[in-house]
Amino acid sequence: MRIGIVGAGIGGLSAAVGLHRAGAEVRVFERAKAVRAGGSGLSIFANGLTALDALGLREEFETVTDKKVESLTAGQRKTDGSWIARLPSGSVGELRIVDRADLHRILLDNLPAGTVRTSAEVTSASPEGTLTFRYGPDETFDLTIGADGLHSRIREVVVGQVPIRYSGYSAWRGITSVPVDLEGAAGESVGRGRRFGIAPLADGRVYWFAVANMPERAVFADEKATVEQMFAGWHSPIADLIAATPAEAIGRTPISDLGAHLPRFHTGRIVLLGDAAHAMTPNLGQGGGQALEDAATLARLLAAQAESELADEDLAEVLSRYDRLRRRRTQSIAAKSRLLGTLFQLESAPLIALRNTLIGLAPPRLMAAEAERAQRWDPPES
Repeated sequence: MRIGIVGAGIGGLSAAVGLHRAGAEVRVFERAKAVRAGGSGLSIFANGLTALDALGLREEFETVTDKKVESLTAGQRKTDGSWIARLPSGSVGELRIVDRADLHRILLDNLPAGTVRTSAEVTSASPEGTLTFRYGPDETFDLTIGADGLHSRIREVVVGQVPIRYSGYSAWRGITSVPVDLEGAAGESVGRGRRFGIAPLADGRVYWFAVANMPERAVFADEKATVEQMFAGWHSPIADLIAATPAEAIGRTPISDLGAHLPRFHTGRIVLLGDAAHAMTPNLGQGGGQALEDAATLARLLAAQAESELADEDLAEVLSRYDRLRRRRTQSIAAKSRLLGTLFQLESAPLIALRNTLIGLAPPRLMAAEAERAQRWDPPES
């Protein structure tokens, strides 16, 4: 099979690795001039680790992460550092925090030279498998994978226009340039319409994110100074984390998701993967994990046929099975993630007090069961 993948993010590159190893001829097209990781960290829970294992990448991934993060006290804190609720020991399950740059490097290193073509902007696609580029001739593939993110052009071919929904909050993300002592604790701290998250990397540096309610197109003259001001007075080591991050390494992103669930993930010889199919808010830390699940599922389902051309009816059956396996699960997680974000971005003092009380009273076994539900996943039989 000749497979064309549009988008060189985590989902697209992971699918490329899996399908290449299955025997397919793979090309990845990225419209940017270079494959960039975005300068932030990524949480990978047990389901994502299972997907990496299915793709043959778990061993390399473990060399750039550390399981010690699982032993830190985690949960939700108030701005003064007092705990609203601690997660029960073991409820997080397997968890790794990775620098996106390290994960991108691993993925690229597992692809043959020339697999990824940058400055290759796809302007349209056909259900028959033909990709049209802004510059250069059309190319036709046995299968086209749309992994081109929230604003996917390939998605329009599959389901038409889908609204993009701004959440009402944006997030700064950064990685400290030096190790910072976390005093044995991580997780999220919540205030009035603001949150701060802490996640240590294997080398002692710390990935952090700061979330605040604001207009989608808000403009700040100095991003680092703004986040310092917004979170001034919050508990240690928040100020230290921001101070230890170079201003040029702090980026802010409006948090958006798809405004409607897609009725299908495929049409003809086109299939969607990752954010193109189910862009979600990051509140459950499952965006990367779900993209990895997509990639592992597609690679497993196509493995038996990857070394030969698939007839239309056979490919349709494979893609329909992928749709059945992936659409309900990803859309359910996306809905839960958006709800969680709404709860943690509340600005009303009475509602915040009620939320914190309910979280504090939640039975530990309920919290553990909910976390386990999202993280329980196995790749399909081929």
